[in-house]
Amino acid sequence: MPSSKITNTKTKSTVTLPESPSEGDRQSLKAVKAGSGDQHINLIDWEEKARAVLPTMAYDYYASGATDEITLKRNRQVYSEILLRPKMLCDVSYRDLSVKLLGQTIAMPILVAPTAFQGLAHKDAELATARAARSVNTIMTVSTLANSSLEEVAAEAPQHLWFQLYVYKDREITKELVGRAAAAGYKALVVTVDSPILGKRERDLRNGFHLPAHLSAKNLSGQGLDEIGSSEKNSGLAAYIASLYDTALTWEMLDWIMSIARLPVLVKGILRGEDAKEAMSRGAAGVIVSNHGGRQIDTTVSTIEVLPEIVAAMEGRGEILIDGGIRRGTDVLKALALGAKAVLVGRPILWALATGGEAGVKECLTILRQELDLTMALSGCATLAEITPDLLKLPLHMK
Repeated sequence: MPSSKITNTKTKSTVTLPESPSEGDRQSLKAVKAGSGDQHINLIDWEEKARAVLPTMAYDYYASGATDEITLKRNRQVYSEILLRPKMLCDVSYRDLSVKLLGQTIAMPILVAPTAFQGLAHKDAELATARAARSVNTIMTVSTLANSSLEEVAAEAPQHLWFQLYVYKDREITKELVGRAAAAGYKALVVTVDSPILGKRERDLRNGFHLPAHLSAKNLSGQGLDEIGSSEKNSGLAAYIASLYDTALTWEMLDWIMSIARLPVLVKGILRGEDAKEAMSRGAAGVIVSNHGGRQIDTTVSTIEVLPEIVAAMEGRGEILIDGGIRRGTDVLKALALGAKAVLVGRPILWALATGGEAGVKECLTILRQELDLTMALSGCATLAEITPDLLKLPLHMK
């Protein structure tokens, strides 16, 4: 079903709105809800249903954080400590949630974060997620460690994809991935810089995490590096990364990546203002404030509490996005008020994919968009530009 368009009579701008669900999507969601016995009211609803249908190893891989999982919890906790100060008597009869990122206008400031191995959640894996992102007119960031090749995903969602890059010791592998992403029509390169080695994810260690025989990291099949098997006394993924990822990743390596990339480069994994400033000085198009979902090093700062420092360091240069712990429309508004241009959502997408496939992911993104729209209206904001820091009362540790 084609998407619809609406024109803002105040600004004369035209925005493409999400497609209406197809009859197939309606039937899929009806089946999911009939089986679960209730509706999906919010993003949190999806996780318990996913826990019930996923094997323990898959659920724990998606859900877990590093060591004691303090950062994993803190990413959510700090959002709840930031309070709203809504404005009254504002005309919010028309609300525009569209945003322009790297020259492309999308329907909402909510993107799909890169998450590996989506085939553990659903047989259609990244292909289903890409179709859902396209249908609501947003962007999906495709992981290097996808179970579908980057070309297969590109065929499902042209114009709606960024590619997330891990840097391999073998520069030819990295160079080939960068070239393939550009050739396939991806709009940006997201370079993850917080993972020279894998964090200690104790649930994965206990489960002996590995990919089932029918799944592989298809982007690496040409190099014979697509299998992630079991490892004695270790996570198979940890062993894979330790043997192949570049632990000598430096700013000079980022220079090299930008020299070969024909795409804008976003640096993902930034938690310090000086690192954000350095990335911009070297030609990055922007940064993604991220602690890898609390999966790398525990007891780091949450992403939202470090966002103001990074915004100040960027001095208006480049795009600033944020991920980590975003589950509500109020969370999105708080991130935007503190200076993010958009947010990325990871785990809720996986839970929705596991329980509802493409239709589930579409519903998940739609619910979060609707919550943001409602929060904007009740806060006195008709556009994203009207979401300003004065809407927030910050906890003492953020002042």
